[in-house]
Amino acid sequence: MIYRLVLSFLTAIIFTYLIIPSIINIAKIKRLTDEPDERRAHKRSIPTLGGIGIFAGTLFSIILWTPFHLFGDLQYILCSFIIIFLIGAKDDIIPLTPYKKMIGLVGATLILVFKANIRITSFYGILSIHELPYWWSVLITVFTILVIVNAINLIDGINALGGSTGILIASVYGVWFYLADQVVLSIISFALVGSLIAFLKYNITPAKIFMGDTGSLLIGIICSILTIRFMEHSYYNTPINNPVYAIPAVAVGILFIPLFDMLRVFIVRILSGQSPFTGDRRHMHHLLVDLGLNHLQSTIVLVCLNSAVLLFALTLQHIGNLLLLFSMSLFGLMVSFLLQYLKKHRSRFIHDTY
Repeated sequence: MIYRLVLSFLTAIIFTYLIIPSIINIAKIKRLTDEPDERRAHKRSIPTLGGIGIFAGTLFSIILWTPFHLFGDLQYILCSFIIIFLIGAKDDIIPLTPYKKMIGLVGATLILVFKANIRITSFYGILSIHELPYWWSVLITVFTILVIVNAINLIDGINALGGSTGILIASVYGVWFYLADQVVLSIISFALVGSLIAFLKYNITPAKIFMGDTGSLLIGIICSILTIRFMEHSYYNTPINNPVYAIPAVAVGILFIPLFDMLRVFIVRILSGQSPFTGDRRHMHHLLVDLGLNHLQSTIVLVCLNSAVLLFALTLQHIGNLLLLFSMSLFGLMVSFLLQYLKKHRSRFIHDTY
């Protein structure tokens, strides 16, 4: 089993690393670039089709090294990937309306739910609720997938952050699924990690290419699949060597920064009388950049924060889901208020200086 994981990881790295330069050249020739504006963190035109390289490397590696006889539902997962790829590529070249993008995302999600049987079937004991009725299970699963996909999509606001976050999440799941003897899910995880590592070579400042929606949506859909499978397998097939007790809370810990930042920004926008989908510079990565950190430093800070919350969740999962979720949320709020406080006082200092 281990050799398949290593080969899937290496194949994805090599394939993605080799094809991205060609994608950069084509994007420049065809002027498929992201232009700077007041909300953008970059100051020059940069190609936006890096997600094509991530998709190609990940998909090629999965198809090449997955033993299909062990996972008959993989064909449906790959179908959902293709839909996500088409939505992202179209949006990166000619922006889609949110309504059309949502239709495509829901379509890909329904394939996962009804054909690949990717479903949340329980509340895992939260509020003393366990098994869910079928249609409640479907609705909650669709909502969960859309939330995770959008959270990953929104976190991709500065160089290296989307890729680094994806590497952290997929690495954790890849190791866990390996220990749980879930070879196919581990292959998918490490194929994504390999592709993202190769992509970061071209995305770290000064960035030569962005992943665009093609990349962030693919990372989001893979992370949502891994999250749901992680929760279901932990609940119904508790591994002896690595049991998880506070299952939903640990899953939130793995995805903490994307989920918390999206929820925080949406609440702030609504309280300000704006649409939650209005673009602005309220994200945590924007706050860090406004404090004077560069893109790489901001990415390292956020990835370390996510890792710290994950370790906290794993260490204290015995306290239960609700208390653990409350503790993580409180930590996130403290970090947010600290960043806002520092930004406000830094602005005052600069104003007083000049």
